[in-house]
Amino acid sequence: MTDVISRRSGGRAARRAARAAPVAAEARSIKPGMSGGQYRPLSDDQVKQIHEAALEALETIGLCDAPQSGIDCLVSAGCIAGDDGRIRFPRAVVEDALGKACRDITLCGRDPQHDLHLNGTRVHFGTAGAAVNMVDVEGREYRESTVQDLHDAARITDVLNNIHFLQRPMVCRDILDNREMDYNTVYATVSGTTKHIGTSFTEPDFVGDALEMLHMIAGGEAEWRARPFVSNSNCFVVPPLKFATEACQVMEQCIAGGMPVLLLSAGMAGATAPSTVAGAIVQATAECLAGLVYVNAIKPGHPAIFGTWPFGLDLRTGAMTGGSGEQALLTSGCAQMHNFYGLPGGAAAGMTDAKLPDMQAGWEQMCSNVLAGVAGLNMVYESVGMHASLLGFCHESLILGDDLLGHAQRVLRGIEVDETTLALAQMREVCLGGPGHYLGTRETLARMETDYVYPTLGDRSSPKEWNEIGKPDLNNRAIARKEEILSQPSGARFDPALDKALRERFNIHLKP
Repeated sequence: MTDVISRRSGGRAARRAARAAPVAAEARSIKPGMSGGQYRPLSDDQVKQIHEAALEALETIGLCDAPQSGIDCLVSAGCIAGDDGRIRFPRAVVEDALGKACRDITLCGRDPQHDLHLNGTRVHFGTAGAAVNMVDVEGREYRESTVQDLHDAARITDVLNNIHFLQRPMVCRDILDNREMDYNTVYATVSGTTKHIGTSFTEPDFVGDALEMLHMIAGGEAEWRARPFVSNSNCFVVPPLKFATEACQVMEQCIAGGMPVLLLSAGMAGATAPSTVAGAIVQATAECLAGLVYVNAIKPGHPAIFGTWPFGLDLRTGAMTGGSGEQALLTSGCAQMHNFYGLPGGAAAGMTDAKLPDMQAGWEQMCSNVLAGVAGLNMVYESVGMHASLLGFCHESLILGDDLLGHAQRVLRGIEVDETTLALAQMREVCLGGPGHYLGTRETLARMETDYVYPTLGDRSSPKEWNEIGKPDLNNRAIARKEEILSQPSGARFDPALDKALRERFNIHLKP
């Protein structure tokens, strides 16, 4: 008995020593860009039916409200401008655009180690949204979001391994001038993280300021165009089947400036999109195909993410249901359509209708994030931090979401089966004259980090241990982690000379 206890103690000490040592990025059990595609909610025949329905919608219904510049581009590509003001898209025009479209996109980080390679079924998780409120976990209330909140979200994202990019998750409600809000959004995010960033612009004329700022940060226009580390999230359509005139003009400016674009169609099933899951996917697919024609008519092969974002709706009340099972199906079905076209795509998952980080938030976020990942969605937007059906953003939820996404990605990675993982040699060694258990064995220790994901804040203590350490609360631990991160200088902060130049050129609202 003494020998058994000694062996177990030694194994425990070895495990603790192994856990204490820092893990190299390449040795982690999960990493950005792992491949999904195992989950296919649609059959091959159903995918083709959705494709055909989308083509028919484009050819017979078309879209209206394009700006004149867009009409000119689309007509030059072979689209038909009708007397009713709608642009219709012959099948051959759509197929031509699909042939020209960029199928392998690299979204650059300011630091190249954070580059995201979008192709096939490689999966990346990140933020997004335009929340107008911040969730105050301690006060259990909502308040308007500020530029400091946005900067802090970027800083937190920068140190969380399982969140791969930052698309602007909230609006700077404390900056009333929209031009200043747009370029301050760029400043606040880029100075907070070196991961890839997505942002939006209110008006076409405001894009130039942001590009000037990005040229300064990159070291020149040529350097920016070689590695654009910010992309434009562009709601180019107003569902159902209307172009958003000003957003299209913004898109044109971004393409001219060398900025990748996300073609974002965000219909609400039952309101601005058909109430059926299949119908909502058809409409979103048709709208994004129209956007693809538009982009490639301007600049063939320009990097454009196929952003089908249909949202669910509670038909009893008209409220959005971002955390529903229907939302999970909408998102994973869209991922399957992206894979059918062979196009880099993105959609929304991980949203919750819960007002605070609680059990409802956990089940809603995990359901859609897991399905989006195993469906092979390249860019999983809004995967963490978003509450109250996108009306609120929460720093603590962002931190807790890093743990959640770690487990979601472990599911995405799946099960490897080979001679080593079948473990027959280990069984012989342990069972035939060995200790009779696998604790502390060479093989177990060797695979502790490469096979397993461990929560940073999640509690796995026994009830006795939990009581002894003061019964820690998960949200309180997230608050403490937030304060720890924000007590340190931003790892993405600008060189003082560059920051001085930016502040002399632009009215920066963040305090130095």
